[in-house]
Amino acid sequence: MKIGYARVSTNGQSTDSQAAQLKAAGCERVVLETASGAKTDRPALGKLVASLAEGDVLIVTRLDRLARSTIDLLTVLKAVADRGGVFLSLTERWADTTTPAGRLMLTIIGGLAEFERELIKARTTEGRERAKGRGVQMGRKHKLTPHQQNEVRKRKTDGESVREIARTYNVSPNTISRVK
Repeated sequence: MKIGYARVSTNGQSTDSQAAQLKAAGCERVVLETASGAKTDRPALGKLVASLAEGDVLIVTRLDRLARSTIDLLTVLKAVADRGGVFLSLTERWADTTTPAGRLMLTIIGGLAEFERELIKARTTEGRERAKGRGVQMGRKHKLTPHQQNEVRKRKTDGESVREIARTYNVSPNTISRVK
């Protein structure tokens, strides 16, 4: 079965043009959604992918209607493939997992995306190590100063309740519990 997916970013936009193109391409069902492409949580797309059966074809008018980034695109395409479906973009004819050439193109793009992720991870780790070497403290700042933490320790050993201590410092009981 051919299933179309049409998405717009805001309520002021219309999916009419996309829906017409998808119907003209032979889609028996068209799923419409209003959601930012930057969001990875798109409920209608999630339900559509979950409903795919072996041999179903997911069709979009343009790749940017399906995903904003290569990683997001590859994630969606993997989910489609895991369900036994295939993918086709009407505008970008190379993005077509129904053909061996299309699968090759997407595999190459997938490899490049993975390479890019590894480079980003390496640069991030390197930058973090350099910052630590300069004495930069990583992570969120403590809610309590060292002096307050010492007071909390003393009050806890004196038997005062965690909740009461938390109220006096205007923090959650969990914050007080983490002070050793």
